[in-house]
Amino acid sequence: MKKVITYGTFDLLHKGHIRLLKRAKALGDHLTVCVSTDEFNAIKGKKAYTSFEDRKYILEAIRYVDEVIPEKDWDQKISDVVDNNIDIFVMGDDWKGKFDFLKDYCEVIYLPRTEGISTTKIKHDLGMQVDAD
Repeated sequence: MKKVITYGTFDLLHKGHIRLLKRAKALGDHLTVCVSTDEFNAIKGKKAYTSFEDRKYILEAIRYVDEVIPEKDWDQKISDVVDNNIDIFVMGDDWKGKFDFLKDYCEVIYLPRTEGISTTKIKHDLGMQVDAD
């Protein structure tokens, strides 16, 4: 069985998130989604509109997602890959090159973002405070 993992906050779920999950799932048989906890977002200087528990609940309902686990810090990626027998690590191409260190443990793929949509854009369009990335 080929296992895939991806990471994100997945706040204000939109078409771009679903496309990422669909394309990630198509690369293997099992998709694990690692979701940033509220505490980790605070460390990153971000604030999600939706709580971790609600984001996890929503992701678990999506047919492409087989498992949801918490992302608690930047350094857990290697252990997540090793402990979960991951074959492919997937991220949006806005992170291109940032996770190449994982190539020692699995294949790393950066997928193109969906044009015209992002959580930052939604927050901006709604006049919400936008966190720095």
